[in-house]
Amino acid sequence: MAARRISIAGSTGSIGCSAVDVIQHARDTGAGDFEIVALASGSNVERLAEQALLLRPELAVIADETRREELDARLSGSGIKVAAGTSALNEAAAMPCDRFLAAIVGAAGLESTLSAVRAGNDVAIANKESIVCGGQVILSEAQKYGAKVLPVDSEHSAIFQCLGDGRSIELLTITASGGPFRTASLEEMARATPAQAAAHPNWSMGVKNSIDSATLMNKALEFIEASVLFDMPPERIDVVVHPQSIVHGMAHFTDGSVIAQLSTPDMKAPISYALGWPDRIPTTVNRLHLSQLARLDFEEVDEARFPAIRLAREAIALGPGGRVVLNSANEAAFEAFTNGSCGFLDITRSVEDALERFSSGSFASSKCETLEEIAEVGRYGAFLASDWLERARKRAGG
Repeated sequence: MAARRISIAGSTGSIGCSAVDVIQHARDTGAGDFEIVALASGSNVERLAEQALLLRPELAVIADETRREELDARLSGSGIKVAAGTSALNEAAAMPCDRFLAAIVGAAGLESTLSAVRAGNDVAIANKESIVCGGQVILSEAQKYGAKVLPVDSEHSAIFQCLGDGRSIELLTITASGGPFRTASLEEMARATPAQAAAHPNWSMGVKNSIDSATLMNKALEFIEASVLFDMPPERIDVVVHPQSIVHGMAHFTDGSVIAQLSTPDMKAPISYALGWPDRIPTTVNRLHLSQLARLDFEEVDEARFPAIRLAREAIALGPGGRVVLNSANEAAFEAFTNGSCGFLDITRSVEDALERFSSGSFASSKCETLEEIAEVGRYGAFLASDWLERARKRAGG
């Protein structure tokens, strides 16, 4: 494989750290030649400095401007340039590279992703929220500037690998583990703590993705992402619960054939595929032995306990603004849950209320064609969720 120039935004998060492991393993084994252009983190100076000294990027960026001096001190004498702030992150994303790994959590990753595609950089997109909120803008700009958008989420990477030439597709299926509450009752979920919700049975992920997985909101976002990335109407996308997390996605064809992608649940596999595509990079991922698994189970989503997939369909029907509101309302509810100001079931309840109120409000006609419009509708969605949660607290006497 020819040398690849790589930038990573969100390098100190779960996806970013796995990407660093993939790159270092490829270097150590001679399986891939990577040059690191830029590494960027939100506020984790210690880990960013460690990664920078290991991978030797041209530039290290810390989004939290108050921590620039500390990063400067840690990288003093290394020859690695240091920058700080949101504008520096966007400038780093625009530095010429072969692949920009967009791994910032939440809608905050949208602006840097757009900077990357407008610079003509191919983007490996691990930030599903950016696609949910601004997918039409990202894909339009990518086409305009000749940039490719490659999926990193395991489900979308799986479908990408299964599609072949993309002809004769009948249906796409993404799988969900079911999270830590797959067999829990509504009463048990109502008592769930943030620590319990973040304890994913199969995947090692950050807190936000883990709790989103517990509500199945992670799968709702991925449902929308699949619709946008693969230009597929929602009625031709299915979600099934697959507790083993071995089959990650399937493409169903008009002749009745189904092609599935299987691997052990380790994000290093889809990350390596996105960084190396169209080549494959050897990884340390545990190899799959089907005889040891013995069985693979699949179940329908119980929408009474997990309404998130239904909410995703409703959000798509409401247009671009509906997708933004679903994401921003969920982010606001996630923050409330993790700081102890609402219950676990209140997350999807507040999102559902936000979508209903949005559908009849003044923002319902917004096309979300600019970053400013997306941000405005996002703030509205967060307000709607926060307002519902505050009213719920008052009703409960909190």
